Amino acid sequence: VQLQASGGGLVHSGGSLELSCAASGSGFRINGMNWHRQAPGKQRELVASSTSGGITNYADSVKGRFTISRDNAKNQVYLQMNRLKPEDTAVYFCEADYVVYGDTTVVGRSWGQGTQVTVSS
Repeated sequence: VQLQASGGGLVHSGGSLELSCAASGSGFRINGMNWHRQAPGKQRELVASSTSGGITNYADSVKGRFTISRDNAKNQVYLQMNRLKPEDTAVYFCEADYVVYGDTTVVGRSWGQGTQVTVSS
């Protein structure tokens, strides 16, 4: 399963961006689809998570500003980011937990390539 993220960029403080991530491959079912971020000199952190059943969770730092959503039919996940702050500046990564059904069942995790989000003050 391959993930392709897009939508990053440069925005002023208070602005908005939407990130998208599409999963491709064959014979898989995706369970969790999540967004993480990593700022310079910091550890990667989970920003928002979603289950295939629609349950979502957010880091305290983004609650009320970010919204994760999914299109399960298209195997895509989105992150709508509003009221962005300079501290949101980071590389954002999408991640998916999946199951591949075949002669054997394989459980795996894939990461997208990361997309840069820069928020200027």
